[in-house]
Amino acid sequence: MIEFVKRQRLGEALIQEGILSEDQLKRALAEQKSSDKMLGEILVDLGIISGPDMLRVFSRQLDVPYCELRHGLIDFSLIDLIGREEAERLKAIPMFLVNDTLTVAMAEPQSLPKIDRLQQLTGCKIRPILALHSNIIEYLQKSETASSNNSNVDSFLATLQETEVSVVEREAIDEGPITDLDKMVNGSPITNLVNMVLMTAIKDGASDIHIEPDRNRTHIRYRIDGALRDLMKPPMGLHASIISRIKVIGNMDIAEKRLPQEGRVRIIAKGHEIDLRVSSMPTLLGEKIVIRVLDKSSLKIRMEELGFRQEPLAAFKRMLNQPHGLVLVTGPTGSGKTTTLYSALDLLNSPERNIVTVEDPVEYQLDMVNQIQVNSAIGMTFARALRSILRQDPDVIMIGEIRDEETARVAIQAALTGHLVLATLHTNDAPGTVSRLLDMGIEPYLLSSAINGVVAQRLARTVCPSCVTNYSPEENVLRDAGLQNKPGKVFRKGVGCRECHNSGSKGRAGIYSIMEVTPTLRRLIHRAAPMHELRDELRKDGVLTLREEGVLLAMEGKASLEEILAVTHSQDTSEDVVSNGTNEARRR
Repeated sequence: MIEFVKRQRLGEALIQEGILSEDQLKRALAEQKSSDKMLGEILVDLGIISGPDMLRVFSRQLDVPYCELRHGLIDFSLIDLIGREEAERLKAIPMFLVNDTLTVAMAEPQSLPKIDRLQQLTGCKIRPILALHSNIIEYLQKSETASSNNSNVDSFLATLQETEVSVVEREAIDEGPITDLDKMVNGSPITNLVNMVLMTAIKDGASDIHIEPDRNRTHIRYRIDGALRDLMKPPMGLHASIISRIKVIGNMDIAEKRLPQEGRVRIIAKGHEIDLRVSSMPTLLGEKIVIRVLDKSSLKIRMEELGFRQEPLAAFKRMLNQPHGLVLVTGPTGSGKTTTLYSALDLLNSPERNIVTVEDPVEYQLDMVNQIQVNSAIGMTFARALRSILRQDPDVIMIGEIRDEETARVAIQAALTGHLVLATLHTNDAPGTVSRLLDMGIEPYLLSSAINGVVAQRLARTVCPSCVTNYSPEENVLRDAGLQNKPGKVFRKGVGCRECHNSGSKGRAGIYSIMEVTPTLRRLIHRAAPMHELRDELRKDGVLTLREEGVLLAMEGKASLEEILAVTHSQDTSEDVVSNGTNEARRR
């Protein structure tokens, strides 16, 4: 009787939400008479409502959280605490254990007898989480052998969708035909494990894969849209074998475990080439490996695809159309600076131009562009490569990063002698690049003559279209965004779903602030004016700051306002104080 009331309340709630009609409810109730399934499961099976909608409404009715199960959320070894048969009977699967509290995904989290039984079996406090029964059964089947026998990884992987990955023997400078180095052997557990990790990362659009040792397990995580997410946790006994397999395909020394190593491999997956950069690092518990995934098919190098607004895009193109000068792109690591430079090279690339780049490392190979890899071990530094490039009759030079005074000085000399020079620099905003170069020892009169402009940028995670919802930010958020005069303004954010791994965001968009050097700005740079004067001049010209550009993105509904505030910063007057003192001393 109690269960029946719960089902009726769910149906009424779904009708009230506008998700379900009276006729559809009657149809589902009629179907339920010949089934032992719960009403929500029947509605999902019939395709009347979606699983996320059912979970969301039922979760609110029961006042318990809900989730859609995926790899990384479940510790399969915990199933031994209750046994697989009991888990099926209780329609429950343990997810993770923290101290003495066991979080359990349950199809019936409102059933007190089942919660009491779980407490009796495990001796733990039970934290129930609502999940679909079919989702629970799916993961119980996938864990059938993995939870009880650490060596049967191949049986576990056999339940996953596998796609063959081929490693190819091809150096970065080799343009000859691709040949197979070896074929992945489906009978090898470790090979299948590495196979699955690579394929999952590629399918989900991950930029990096982290393989980290722990006391009891190996943590495998991947970075999607700038955030690390759990993929799986194999037993620690497999860690050395996993590391060795990756070192083999990366052409690294598997015997050397005390020193960091780097490797590179090209694989063919789903019919197209993907470059993997492998980096190993010894830690206290064993070696950690990070794999950078470089998928050429996902590289957007057309400038119109990067997310520029019309006005900043026009300013950037004017800077690039100058016959010579220095164009800088600034931002933190992982903000997409290299992609922006590649898009600039794509715009400039033509048979009439000799384009040369010096990078560390070369991430993507570009057609009709001469790319040079920095190698400090043999003395091939940015500065040394630049000096050699200047004797190669270049028209356009791209520098991966200006790291020191020597590189900055050679770049500026190149810009002053008839070359268009593109480079990156690490500063908070566009005016900050002027102060950084002056602090490096570059004379103001040289910098003012050489510089064409600066692009400051960030990447913001965009709202997942599958779970987008409207919301009104809190008053302090509106104040920080400069929108305190717009209370009640509606913005958009994601609530989390399977498509976005319950993060609420999917994909990223660029935020760009352009400092195009005008005659007035050039005079200010020539006299080493402090940053606040440069910012004031930019504001007079109508140039928006990074935060203001980001707020426009949020107002368009592409990103949440909180995400914009997290990736941008307000103007910091403390920087101006430091800059004022430095520039005043320089003028004296």
